[in-house]
Amino acid sequence: MAPNMQNAQLRQTAGLLTQFPLDPLPQIALSGRSNVGKSSLINTLLNRKSLARVSSTPGKTITVNFYEVDRAFFLVDLPGYGFAKRPLSEKQKWSELTEGYFTRNPAGDRLALVIQLIDLKVGPTRDDRMMLSYLRQTGTPYLVVATKADKLNATGRREALLALREDPDIGPDVPILPFSSQTGEGKAELTAQLFSCLPHA
Repeated sequence: MAPNMQNAQLRQTAGLLTQFPLDPLPQIALSGRSNVGKSSLINTLLNRKSLARVSSTPGKTITVNFYEVDRAFFLVDLPGYGFAKRPLSEKQKWSELTEGYFTRNPAGDRLALVIQLIDLKVGPTRDDRMMLSYLRQTGTPYLVVATKADKLNATGRREALLALREDPDIGPDVPILPFSSQTGEGKAELTAQLFSCLPHA
């Protein structure tokens, strides 16, 4: 039986690697630059208005947030990267936390999927490309969610999606899902992708 996405809670806000939960649950992580729409995506997926706090200040989240969904899996919100106005010390903390999640996470073997968020209008940034390269090199399963799809007209959207599909840093076999938290576009498709990578969903 598929998990009930509405039965979700913020289980752990981790500012240190030692605070990562050890539960034997699959983990699905969200990665992306600051202000790409991770919090809005989480709220849309879980049918909640404000479970994940949407900040007016990009890059405000400097923790790894673990949302437990129906006691079936963790949806893991990684700190946003690429926000230039943050102090160097905070950027280093983001880097340590995010890198630690992938390399020193005691539950790292339970990582089932990484959702790499890319702003459809902006396209992949340098930081996005670094993350895509890391995911490819480590063999980590991932897909790309093209956020804010409602912000482009039909022509711009078609061209932007084509550019993503032809981008060598993404790869030809990686699913690319247009998504809009405003219209709900892509929610059903993304939910199906999440369920497909869970052991008993």
